[in-house]
Amino acid sequence: MFVVIMTPKEIFELRKLGRIEEAYDSARILYHNDKGPYASSAMFWTAVDMLKMKVSENSIDYAKQIYLALEQLLTNVKDENGIMHETLKRCHDLLQKGEVRKEMDENGPAHLQLGAWGELLAAAYLREKGYVIIERDWHSKHRDIDIVAKDGDCFVFVEVKTRRNKEFMNPLLAVDHQKLKNLRKAMNHYIKYHRIEAQCRLDVVTVVGTLEGGVKPEINHVVGFNIYDYNT
Repeated sequence: MFVVIMTPKEIFELRKLGRIEEAYDSARILYHNDKGPYASSAMFWTAVDMLKMKVSENSIDYAKQIYLALEQLLTNVKDENGIMHETLKRCHDLLQKGEVRKEMDENGPAHLQLGAWGELLAAAYLREKGYVIIERDWHSKHRDIDIVAKDGDCFVFVEVKTRRNKEFMNPLLAVDHQKLKNLRKAMNHYIKYHRIEAQCRLDVVTVVGTLEGGVKPEINHVVGFNIYDYNT
């Protein structure tokens, strides 16, 4: 089968015309045959266009695949002015917001309100710091843990507290003695059930902000939470 290989200039002309999918498919064919800087640039920018379109269509899984490909592409491309890396960071933020909206659509606003949104952001934040997320929203009878993760060889149980603002109370103060007692019971149950013999600790992540606010949320991570540092 004869395949037409377009030039980078022709591909960028398709972008200008808004023919995103056609430009992306043509860039993929070009890049398969040519890993040079111009072909790589065409591949990068058409993939960014495609990712944005897929997020707008709520096709988050597809957008994630494109994002991973963009990450790999940047390891082989010179980005002297840093524009591509900055664009990739914006794609990450867009993808994260798209993931939140998708969960809201699937579960309904009544089930995914401020707290669940905060847990999504907390999980993404921990992943960026190198933590491996094992479970989210773990439940066993009346026991629950927001996030179970691993920091190296250490099991980390994470309590997430989300607030719209800090006008009335520091979110950390919500982890009072009763809450801590319940968390310890849940942690002990999880450790025994999974027969964990490794080091374990409790972290608290606070998220202050709202999805619709247009302002980047404030995230604070307390490693090895000690209630006596925040409650008297």
